[in-house]
Amino acid sequence: MVKEPIEITQAQAQQKIKDYKGHQFFTVEFVKRTNNEVRKMNCRKGVRKGVRGGGLRFDPVSKGLVSVFDVPLGQHRFISLDTIKRVNMMGKRFIVTS
Repeated sequence: MVKEPIEITQAQAQQKIKDYKGHQFFTVEFVKRTNNEVRKMNCRKGVRKGVRGGGLRFDPVSKGLVSVFDVPLGQHRFISLDTIKRVNMMGKRFIVTS
């Protein structure tokens, strides 16, 4: 039985991703800033694999980004928080409305 998606605002979607704790998987669909392509990513937060300790050369929060680990690619990536379209987490499907 597929549950109907829950409609949430852009701000609520951003908060859900920012507040998501633990190393559980979630799926997010968003628009990439570089080429306006819609990207669907299966990812986790809090993964330290491959982190060398040099730190980032910029502040992702000030640019509206959140760091995640893209599981299928095995690489760290950023999600553009202001272009989120859908989020699947905690067994629930959320769709962002204007």
